[in-house]
Amino acid sequence: MGNSAPYYVGVDLGGTTVAVGLLDDRGHILEQAEAPTFAHQGHDAVIDRIARLIQRVIEGAGVSLEEVGGIGIGVPGMLDMERGLTLFLPNLPGTWPKVPLAPRIEQAVGLPTFLLNDVRSITLGEKTYGAGREVDNMVCLAIGTGIGGGVVVGGKLLLGLDGTAGEVGHQVIDPYGPRCGCGNRGCLEAFASGPAIASMGVRAVKQGLTTRIGELCNYDLNAITPKLIAQAALEGDAVAKEIYELAGFYIGIGVANLITILSPQMVVIGGGVAQAGELLLAPIRETARQRVHVTPFEKVQIVRAELGTDAGMIGAAVWAQQQLAARGDKT
Repeated sequence: MGNSAPYYVGVDLGGTTVAVGLLDDRGHILEQAEAPTFAHQGHDAVIDRIARLIQRVIEGAGVSLEEVGGIGIGVPGMLDMERGLTLFLPNLPGTWPKVPLAPRIEQAVGLPTFLLNDVRSITLGEKTYGAGREVDNMVCLAIGTGIGGGVVVGGKLLLGLDGTAGEVGHQVIDPYGPRCGCGNRGCLEAFASGPAIASMGVRAVKQGLTTRIGELCNYDLNAITPKLIAQAALEGDAVAKEIYELAGFYIGIGVANLITILSPQMVVIGGGVAQAGELLLAPIRETARQRVHVTPFEKVQIVRAELGTDAGMIGAAVWAQQQLAARGDKT
């Protein structure tokens, strides 16, 4: 990171878990802690929990508050970044309308606090210390419960209006496709997110297709996950392979659109579903190669993310450092 303060805090606020880390100015995590979000308890309880975790990692690292520049929080939803408010967090009960998250944490901990969308945080983490550290222009896709993303242009995170640039999962792949959680039809997320892949596995078992997917979960359809389907595929199951090929095909269409529009040097694929590795990446690359005609496709790298589950936390800490540096430039 490299500014005046030697340490920054990154927070990854998830629907099930809150993860907090104290990072040095080279992106190394010195201390980290996590706790269940327990979002059903309401935003006041969650904010108090975040504040306690932040204090715990600072104390655990043996660092004084004066040595910490600030706090970045990656948040799963829409934000008022200027005022530090959450506007709509679809995966947290109550959706958090106009909750003053940044001011509350700032007051509780005593450090400047900045919000950023969670997948934009992942993108910034991968750009700064992960797969994209050597490139200036990149796109990131995080494939999990949904499909989020982020865009880096000229080495800087592209925010667009209110930090909403990079919602790659809500590009329309088929205008007559299934209804998406966002209210539109045929979004990439509706075809190839983790739940969409799991649904394909459930359907295959219900249809009585010849596949090990059911056998691997003792025919408990609720236990069918993308990870289980990937396991079946790696063991040679043709139906499971076909499911990943289809998911990769749809993501490949989305990636081809992004390459054609943005002409990035790199597309980074992250999120839990990307743990399937080449099962997913190979059909993504092949589909994109077939569909990109006006951009030099051979110059675009399509790679797996490198930072794993720490990417959001790392990116949030980088965001805090960048915001404080920008403040310093203006004074």
